[in-house]
Amino acid sequence: MARSIRKFCAAAVAAAALLASPASAKLRRRGNLAPVMGGQNFPDPGVIRTGDGWHAFSTNGIVNNQKVHVQMAYTPDFKTWTFRGTKDAMLKLAPWVHAAAPKIWAPDVTQLPDGSFIMYYCASLASKPATHCLGYATSKNVEGPYVDTSSSPWICPQSQGGAIDPAGFLDAGLNERYVVYKVDGNSIGHGGECGNTVKPIVPTPLILQQVNVDNGRDLIGSPIQILTNGPADGPYVEAPSLTYLSGKYVLFFSSQCYATPNYDVSYAISDKITGPYTKNGPLFVTGTLGLTAPGGMDVAINGDHAVFHANSGSGRAMFTAVLSLSGTKDDLPGAGTSTRAPNGAQGARVIEQAPWAIADEVPGAKVQGQ
Repeated sequence: MARSIRKFCAAAVAAAALLASPASAKLRRRGNLAPVMGGQNFPDPGVIRTGDGWHAFSTNGIVNNQKVHVQMAYTPDFKTWTFRGTKDAMLKLAPWVHAAAPKIWAPDVTQLPDGSFIMYYCASLASKPATHCLGYATSKNVEGPYVDTSSSPWICPQSQGGAIDPAGFLDAGLNERYVVYKVDGNSIGHGGECGNTVKPIVPTPLILQQVNVDNGRDLIGSPIQILTNGPADGPYVEAPSLTYLSGKYVLFFSSQCYATPNYDVSYAISDKITGPYTKNGPLFVTGTLGLTAPGGMDVAINGDHAVFHANSGSGRAMFTAVLSLSGTKDDLPGAGTSTRAPNGAQGARVIEQAPWAIADEVPGAKVQGQ
């Protein structure tokens, strides 16, 4: 940990409930979780750790009346973040992207063995603007500029609604590289919240695709469905992000409609990268630590530092957390009321919140309990 366990703080994985902490730890809990960068609009963040700190990337935005395709932020310590303003990680668009309204969403950056970087992203099709598909862009520098010269999208299941929310993952133990993404079925839904709560509900599966470990782009084998939406998920599941914690593959994702207070961060756990994954959670919902419509969590590959967004002012700001797996069935979300968790299942929890849960370091923060 970046700081001694005496400053350890735990947030409940079920809203308003605290998990048991180690006997030697002093439990602290904040009344609310503050956004970084003063609440700057920074939706669908992705994060990568490099030798100089952490770099975050975000869905397109308008900064000082200037369009920015991929927004950026940086921190040397996962505590103090600097917004890069009008600096754009991907100035030029690929030929297949709709130039007038590219809608670059949910960029995710991964470093390759040769030291270069690959950015996975989704964008609106020039030939069919209502449909998003996946692309990749490369750069020798973590903050770009990233370049995609492809004449067509990389992954594009148009008949199923397209694809969004790509995120890279390196299985270090197996030396295998993967990308997870969402099939955007709700884009061809039949109406309702986020276009997909009127029956028949269109599937929005989360897909695992192996790629070449060296270049991050050559597809290996067929895509594998690892999760899909069910009756409790509202219009979809989306925003997948894989990490490896405590010997388990943990798939974070969001469910419910992002435009409503029901949006959340949930997770699923598996012993194998290909599944089966057992749904758990949610980890964050509206009301947890003062958040409204939290979602879009991304975790640094094979790490525990996470970023996500939640409503803040008129936009969606970035929040941060440090994650852990611990406990048994009784520690899982909804413990005592939920029957979804098998015996021996691990429960996800937030072990530290960043900025740290110390009253004098977070403006307006309130420490409750000792």
